Amino acid sequence: MTFPKYTEPQAVFADHIPKRRVWAWAMWDWGSAAFNAVITTFVFSVYLTDVVAVRNAPAGALTGPAALGYAMGASGVLIALLAPVLGQRADAGGHRKRNLMIWTALMVLSMVGLFWVKDSHEYLWLGLILLGLGNIFSEIAGVSYNAMLQQVSTPKTVGRVSGIGWAAGYVGGIFLLLVLYVGLIKPEVGWFGVTSDEGLRYRVVALLSAAWLGLSAIPLFAMVPEVARPTKDAARVGFFRSYGVLFRDLAELWRTDRNAVFFLGASALYRDGLAAVFTFGAVLAVSVYGMPKDDVLIFGVVANVVAAAGAFAGGLLEDRFGAKAIIITSLIGLVVAAGVLLVFVHSTTWFWVFGLALCLWVGPAQSSSRTFLARVAPPGREGQMFGMYATTGRAVSFLAPTLFGLFAMLGGDRFGIIGIVVVLALGLVAIVFVKPPPKGIASHELDEPSASSVTTPEG
Repeated sequence: MTFPKYTEPQAVFADHIPKRRVWAWAMWDWGSAAFNAVITTFVFSVYLTDVVAVRNAPAGALTGPAALGYAMGASGVLIALLAPVLGQRADAGGHRKRNLMIWTALMVLSMVGLFWVKDSHEYLWLGLILLGLGNIFSEIAGVSYNAMLQQVSTPKTVGRVSGIGWAAGYVGGIFLLLVLYVGLIKPEVGWFGVTSDEGLRYRVVALLSAAWLGLSAIPLFAMVPEVARPTKDAARVGFFRSYGVLFRDLAELWRTDRNAVFFLGASALYRDGLAAVFTFGAVLAVSVYGMPKDDVLIFGVVANVVAAAGAFAGGLLEDRFGAKAIIITSLIGLVVAAGVLLVFVHSTTWFWVFGLALCLWVGPAQSSSRTFLARVAPPGREGQMFGMYATTGRAVSFLAPTLFGLFAMLGGDRFGIIGIVVVLALGLVAIVFVKPPPKGIASHELDEPSASSVTTPEG
């Protein structure tokens, strides 16, 4: 289905949606926090880079954070190549929910596989491969999940429903991190008699996270119907020809609204930087700033709360100053906070201060970006625009992780921050040249809820 086919809002959104369907959809976001918050950010990635990568490591081996950067960068390349076409084909074939089930199952299996990653360097690449695969499965699943927003919202509720999903992801992450901290991470002998021998406590964390996601996804699969099948005259193309359809859609958008294209490109850059803040923040907290691994989980809980508070405050200010002003202010705050971490901060105490400052700006940057897109989307083409929003974000999702790995390899883990700052700064420069959304649109219909924010660089 090409861009011009979206001409009426009713072709994208339903008129009325049962509340139970909305909450069933949001439960997937609640469950996905098991991968985004626990596996890739605050728990297992720290175990992988600070324990597995170090113990019995041969001379000259890559540091854990550098290896993680390259692994996530490689997965980002595959995501950029596969996600747009797989999402497009799911829509065209009427298999959006079915595909989400498949990718969710693969996410669960990748987390189960992490149980076999013991605390020795010989298991590092197994862990990195599984983490990279899980990242691919998660991002591609997210394409179908985000597209299902059209199936659980109306034109007037799309922002509120999207916000419920973001909020559910944050609350799910906070709740699961606290449960794991109390039951497995903090005590010397945790639930089921689990100890730190051979990294067992972290391997069990992976198993429980897999169960959390699997159980949380059930309501969506049970209550949200499949996307409507296309009409008989809808074009069906092969896998490789799907790329041609994608490029034609972008070309049509370029001819009709170049400002929207500029925003998609600018946001793709800085959203990659935002995702890197969460991906590498906890890893750096331990490897560079000396934070005890047990405390990282508490930092993760506080970081989620701070990011949500930032999104709430940004939402209140956005009504007065506009989405573009909030995005630019947030990106400046992120660049400054990251620069201070790089140059001046050398202790755990100050990392808490400026690390949380980073998280404070992530929430408003993400929530205002979604509002910005809703404002510039042509009437009746909102669904296609949000699909392109996801697509362009994946297209550069390898950039920040790869630059982080490169700078970490050249100058040490601390200098990996330079890679993140570069990507954020490029996005900041690019967004300056994008025209702000028109002011004459009803904010109650288009603005994102102020509590919405992100757990992975796309939400």
